[in-house]
Formats: sequence, structure tokens, C-alpha cells
Amino acid sequence: MNTTKSAMITVCGRPNVGKSTLCNALVGEKIAIVSNKPQTTRNRITAIVSRGDTQFVLLDTPGFHKPHNRLGDYMVNVVKESVAAVDAVMLLVEPVAAIGAQEQELIARIAQSGAPSILVINKIDTVEKTRLLEVMAVYSAAHAFDAVVPISAATGEGLGDLLDEMEKFAEEGPHLFPDDMITDQPERQICAELVREKLLTSLEKEVPHGTAVEVTRFSERDDGIIDLDVTIYCEKESHKGIIIGKKGAMLKKIGELARRDIESFMGTKVFLQTWVKVKENWRDSQAAIRNFGFTEE
Repeated sequence: MNTTKSAMITVCGRPNVGKSTLCNALVGEKIAIVSNKPQTTRNRITAIVSRGDTQFVLLDTPGFHKPHNRLGDYMVNVVKESVAAVDAVMLLVEPVAAIGAQEQELIARIAQSGAPSILVINKIDTVEKTRLLEVMAVYSAAHAFDAVVPISAATGEGLGDLLDEMEKFAEEGPHLFPDDMITDQPERQICAELVREKLLTSLEKEVPHGTAVEVTRFSERDDGIIDLDVTIYCEKESHKGIIIGKKGAMLKKIGELARRDIESFMGTKVFLQTWVKVKENWRDSQAAIRNFGFTEE
């Protein structure tokens, strides 16, 4: 009989370093939203990766940043708590031979936790390979990482090597989740996040960060078709106009893009209806933050 093993590993790093892209690549499915805007991930997302008899439970955390509101405080706390009590911590960095303030603080937290750590240098497809030696030298001088793995989450380069290193932290024991699970997020939450991703990719700078998405109806018909009603909340009346767009064009575009991804994830036809409401300064309201599912575990 084969012995099962598992490892719980936190994935941390500054905003936009590619944490969610990496988790999606390792899972082989899109479970975490991705955009080129910072602070795309707001909550800790569990990605479950199976490799032979080993199950890796990856905690994809929000980008570590200087918070400007209560939602930001919450996101930073998620990262701090996720670095403790895991089998290993993966610090994802860009291929730059200098350690930024965010990385320094995360390295200090990793050192304090005493957890084994892997330095993952992402986006190696964007630089000359010779530059990587400098990056490795700078980080190795700052902390005794158990392994250093250069990868490109976007192209898949180095992911096999990364899984080999992750395997070293797996311990014998039962799997933490059923083998067919790829995330612990409820389906409605993933649907809401896919709508939010389209807001992030379709809208200008500040507007998307002031948005939250709530699924108000999620029902399945006898023929398997899903009816999905979604409310998009924004912080200003002017933002509402931008989200809806001229003659509703922007909201229609966001809805169509989101529906395509949701249908792909759910494997069935989806009827999506969207509404936009204003909830002023919700990012600084403890009640609103809780209401949108950002609750301390």
C-alpha cells in the first residue's frame, strides 16, 4: 500500500510578483484571480495540488504592502498569520538583485517563525539567465533558504524543480483534503472573484480597488444551467457610471468576460445578471469588510 504524504506551504511576496499565477499553474486550473494591478488577491486562498501520493496545500496570500485602509490592514494580517504554523514558506520574488522593504520584512517573519523556506525567483523569462546568479547571491546573504528555485509561472519553466523541492517538506500522514478537490473556496466565491478580476482588467487604476462583488443568487436548474445574480459595489457615484459605461457597454463587457470564465470553471452554461450599487468608503467599514467575506480565520 502506498504511503500518503502532505505539506502545507505558504506562498508570500510583494504585490504583483505572480503568487496567484503560480498557484493556478501548479493546480492546472484557474482558482485564483490574476491581474496586472497590485493587491488583486484579498483573502488567503487554498490551492490543493496532487502529485502522486503527495498532496500540497498552498496558501496563496495577498501581496504584502503598506496598508492605507482597514481592508489593507486585514490583507496584511492574513499574510502575517499565514507565515506561522506551516510546513514551509515559499517567498516569491522578482529577478532583481536588490531586496526591497517588503521582502526584508517577510524574510524577518520567516526567520522568526523558524519554518523551512524556499526562495522562488519568478519571471525568469524576462531577464538574461546570467542575472539570476546576482539575485541568488543577494538573497542567500540575507537568509539561509533551504532551497532556491528560479521559475517562470507564466511559461511553466522550473515548476517541476519547484515541486521536487516542495516534496522534501511533505510528511507521512493522511491527505488534508479529498483528492479531487483543487481549492477550499466555495463555488459562489470563485464566481464573485472572477467577476472582480474582469473589473480589475477592464477598468482604470483606482476604480477597481474600490469594488467588491457579492453573489446574491446562485441556483442550478434541472438541466444543469446555473442562474447567477451578482451585485458590484463601488465607493462613489462617479465610479458607478464608469463601471456601467456608455449605454451600459462596460458592464456588458465585464459580464461577458466573466461569464466565459465562470462557464469554463463550472463546466456548464451560466446566465449571469449584474447590478452596480454605491457603498461609500466600504473599505474602511469593519461591518462591510466582514459582510464581503473578509473575516479573520
